[in-house]
Formats: sequence, C-alpha cells, structure tokens
Amino acid sequence: MSLSPQFGSLIPSQAQEILNSNYLQFNSNAAGAQNTNSFAQQYLPEIYEQEVERYGNRTISGFLRMVGAEMPMTSDQVIWSEQNRLHISYQGVSVVAGAAGVSTITLFAPGAAGLQNVISINDTIVFLNPATGAETKAIVTNSGAYPAAVAAGLAAGAIVVTSLDGVSIPTVAAGVGCKVFVYGSQYQKGQSMDGAFAAGGANQGRVSVEPQLTQFSNSPIILRSQYVVNGSDMAQIGWVEVATEDGTSGYLWYLKAESETRLRFEDYLEMSMVEAEYNQVPAAPTTSPGSEGLFAAIQSRGNVEVGFTAAAGLDEFDAILKNLDTQGAIEENMLFLQRQTSLDFDDMLASISGGFAGGTAFGLFENSEEMALNLGFSGFRRGSYDFYKTDWKYLNDASTRGGINGINSVEGVLVPAGTSTVYDQVLGTNIRRPFLHVRYRASQSDDRRMKSWLTGSAGGAATSTLDAMEVNFLSERCLITQAANNFVLFKGI
Repeated sequence: MSLSPQFGSLIPSQAQEILNSNYLQFNSNAAGAQNTNSFAQQYLPEIYEQEVERYGNRTISGFLRMVGAEMPMTSDQVIWSEQNRLHISYQGVSVVAGAAGVSTITLFAPGAAGLQNVISINDTIVFLNPATGAETKAIVTNSGAYPAAVAAGLAAGAIVVTSLDGVSIPTVAAGVGCKVFVYGSQYQKGQSMDGAFAAGGANQGRVSVEPQLTQFSNSPIILRSQYVVNGSDMAQIGWVEVATEDGTSGYLWYLKAESETRLRFEDYLEMSMVEAEYNQVPAAPTTSPGSEGLFAAIQSRGNVEVGFTAAAGLDEFDAILKNLDTQGAIEENMLFLQRQTSLDFDDMLASISGGFAGGTAFGLFENSEEMALNLGFSGFRRGSYDFYKTDWKYLNDASTRGGINGINSVEGVLVPAGTSTVYDQVLGTNIRRPFLHVRYRASQSDDRRMKSWLTGSAGGAATSTLDAMEVNFLSERCLITQAANNFVLFKGI
C-alpha cells in the first residue's frame, strides 16, 4: 500500500486585503445558496471561533541559532584568512632515476601557480608510490629552493635525493599520484648549516618557511519584506479568533497577517544564509553580487557525500571519518538531517548498539544528556569523534526542500562544533571564531541585524497621508563558513 500525503496548496493563502469570507455577510445571498441573511439573523450557528493550525509550528528557523553566532560588521565585504597545513608535502610528483641511489624528483611543473619549493638540503623525505606500493626514504642533497642550484641547471621545482638504502627510486611519470613529504633532517657531527653548496660556492643554509594563508571573502545581501493593511480593515472585527506564534490573540485579522509576515521574514533570514549563491551575471532588477551560503561553501571548499544509506552500514560512515582525519579532525560535530537520512543513521546505529544515545560525552551541551535531548539531539561516538544528531525541519518541510529526493537533493549537513583559528589582518594576530557564524551590517548610526518600522498614517504611524499601516522589515547579512574542509554535505542520488 502506498502513502499519498496531501500537503495542501503550497501557495500562501494569505491575501493582501482581508477576505470577505472571514466575515458574516448580511447584504448578499448568492443564487442557490442557503439564505445566510435570515440564517445569520435568526439562528445561532455552531461556529468554532478558534482557527485550526493544521500544519503545526510552521516556522523553520532555528538552525543558525543552534550552531552559530551573530557579529556586527561595517563593510561591504568580510575577508578572513585560513591557515594552511603545517607540514611540507607534495602530491603528483615525477621521478627520474639516477645511478648509485640518486634520483631527481620533480615536485611540480615549472611555472605552476601557487607552488613553491621549500625543501632544504639535508631534509629527510618519504617517497610513496600508490600504484606499486613502493616506499623509499631518502636524504635531500640538492634543491631547486636555492638560487645557486637553479643557476647550475636544477629546476626550481625539483630536488635531488639519495636513498637511504642505496637503491635509486624507479622512474615514474607525472600523473601516477606519487607523494613526497618531509619527516625531518639529518646532519653530520659538528656540521654547520653554513657549509659549501653541492654545486659549489653557495650557502646551503636552511630554507625559511613562511606561514601560508588562504584568503576567503563574502558579501552581505539585503533582505526586505513588507505587510500593508488599510486603516478601515484595521478597525474591522472578525468572527474568527486568531492567535500568533508570539502569543498575541484577538479578532483583528491583520494581527495574524502581520505576525506571519514577520515569521516568514525571519525564516528567509535563515534560508538565504543556507541557499545563497554569488550572482554570476548581475542584472536588473538587482545588480547585487550575491553571497555565499552554506550549501555553496561546502560544495566549493568542503566534502560532499553522495547517497549515504543504512544499507552501506558503518563502512560508508567510517569512510567519512577517515576523510575527516585528513582534515581538521574536529572531535565534536553536529548532524542536521532530513527524515530519511536520520532514519538511516538510526538503522546503522541500532545494528551495533541498542543504546547509542548514551555512548557519548555530550561535551557540547555541558555534558548533560538531558540538555541535548531537550534540544532535539541524540548523541553517539565513533572512533575519536562525538556526533549530535537532530532532524532539520528545513529539509522536511513540504514548502521548502521536504519531499525532494533523488539527484542533487540535500539530505543533511555535518557541521563542526566549536571554533576555528583565523588570522585577523587588522589585529595582526590569530583569533578564534565559530566555524559557522553570521555577520550583519551595524554601526553606531544604524543596526541592520533585524530592522522593523511603521510607515503610513494608521496603527500609530504618522509618516505620510497614506490611509494604511505599512510594516517594514529589513536585514543586511552574510554567512561566514570557516574551515569548510571540515563540513560534510549529504546529497541524494
């Protein structure tokens, strides 16, 4: 038996003006219909005065409140620098074998952008060939990091090594995926680093390695919304009592509409931070450059896991962990999942442990399992990682991404908890910031985090001759996704 859910119309039913259907009519009687004129005047109908919230709590915001922070900014652009890796390694190298254990390794092609040779003479290296499984340890005897070596004919991106076992590294063409990394150095007793260069005459001191930073940036976008109700309808009393999510209730229909406009706008603030992308071809009606949202940041700089299922079991999840090991290895992580993916995780965990929720330290929630559960999280530990799992309503709501499966569907995100270290160019030092946080435009003269104001001449406003109340909303903000290499985006197939 197949289930065919009826989600109703996804088109908002709210109208710009109050609907006549919200009121008893005494001045009309449609042909063929019951005489509402006499009925309404003579008989008391059984009317449910309370509206029915058939979709429950319809708001989807809350994701960023759980994982992020909000900080002011005073510019059109946020620029941050992320530290690169500490240790020296090169991927995709080629080798030309020589005699008596000597080999020349080309670390990168001449003129390769963004690559520098920082390997010093007397460094000890490990050479790995994944195609054959060969592993060779060697000492560097010459390096293109030295200008004198380049002048003597050695390529700037090459090193000359002598293997410790006296066997030359076999010749390997580029494209095999061979790797070289430095694991230390090796000097003679009493040897100075200011000795004679192998090619003669030059200083063979250590190559100083400057820290390398990668810069990223994002720009804020301006979000706006408005609700308008004329003065006459503001004074109109309806027969259905409405209740708003903030606790306000009454028989004035505009109260409901105004509240929903605000809630919808607050949801847009979160949705735009998740979905936003750069405007590749700015054109009318807006020439805004756009912004980089969470999904775009992870797809550009993070990890994408396609087609995670319970059938694959722990093997597939362990592959994710192994990849995280190669990145920042953040110990605490949060999983925000759509329903099916959440059930897949439950199936995977249930297959190995019936009480997976008690197997974690809950450090993120002050070591309180009750606090985590109250926020909708269940926790589990795998390897050296703690994970806190919860359903993400945005991925389940039928009016957003809910019900969308298959190719490129978003099924969840893994967000590292805590903070990362970035370099502040203004302060000239490293600072710690949450991996995920919102920057909003603000100064002493104007705070644009979440502005609301009234215009018109009704509802307490006195700004124009317009016989209406205009409720205006505005925010200017962007999302900062730091160290996106530690994030995982789960997508369908």
